[in-house]
Amino acid sequence: MKAVLQRVKFAKVAVNQAPHPQQIVGEIAHGALVYLGLGHDDTLAMGQKMIDKILTYRVFENELGKMDKNVQQVNGGLLLVSQFTLLANTQSGRRPDFKPAMAPDTANALFAEIVAYAKTQYAAVQTGEFGADMQVSSCNDGPINFIFEL
Repeated sequence: MKAVLQRVKFAKVAVNQAPHPQQIVGEIAHGALVYLGLGHDDTLAMGQKMIDKILTYRVFENELGKMDKNVQQVNGGLLLVSQFTLLANTQSGRRPDFKPAMAPDTANALFAEIVAYAKTQYAAVQTGEFGADMQVSSCNDGPINFIFEL
């Protein structure tokens, strides 16, 4: 399991649903945009551990300008976006190998369970749409980015 956490001033996810115009499915003001990639051996317990870490990771500034507050302490939003490309093997060749990523049906179910857990831990959780053609817009604050692996 891999996650990329970005501290953002805002973020939103829109999806194309032809023949309808683009629809926003998830949106936050300031907070954390998290791309989450699931691998073959990943479990709900690992997802819960990842969410717990993300929710308590101190990437927001305190009164002294030090990164000392987590997303909950600043009343920020959490936007979770499934992204299988994080699991790509890029070690050789000029084309990514996605074999390390979890199969879509299994990943969809696990991602839904992870999101459900996140919502039990923190109310301000939004998501993209699993498997959809998503357009993510955000303003990275800092820029601040962190990569987590379990």
